[in-house]
Amino acid sequence: MVALNKVLMAGNLADDPELRATSGGAMVCEFTVALNRSYRSKQSEERVEEVAFVDVVAWGRTAEVSAEYLKKGRAVLVEGRLTQSRWESPEGKKMSRLRVTAESVQFMSPARATGADPEGGPAEGELPFAGRKLRGPGEGQGEE
Repeated sequence: MVALNKVLMAGNLADDPELRATSGGAMVCEFTVALNRSYRSKQSEERVEEVAFVDVVAWGRTAEVSAEYLKKGRAVLVEGRLTQSRWESPEGKKMSRLRVTAESVQFMSPARATGADPEGGPAEGELPFAGRKLRGPGEGQGEE
């Protein structure tokens, strides 16, 4: 059976990222990327705007650097894979969640003025990873 599980997306952070350590001590960062799309409606010829919110999880050094430099509104390019979590709710209902496990994160631009604190981080030229992929040996492999 042939399978390909690769995600490449560019968008803006919907909120500030959240960094935490797992019980085993691994660092994990979770954030949501807003993907905007616009098109013309066939019925009315009006421009329609829609947005999709995609949850992302990053591990290890990628998680730490993402939490330090990413802020709400910041443009980001994420490369990774889809992962599915399955569990049962306390009421016995089967639950499922898809999200992207980041294998690399690339900062695309400084935070947008709308919804982001322009004073909240270093200037673009001061970012040690600006325009570079964040990926260390074995990154994106760990899971809780």
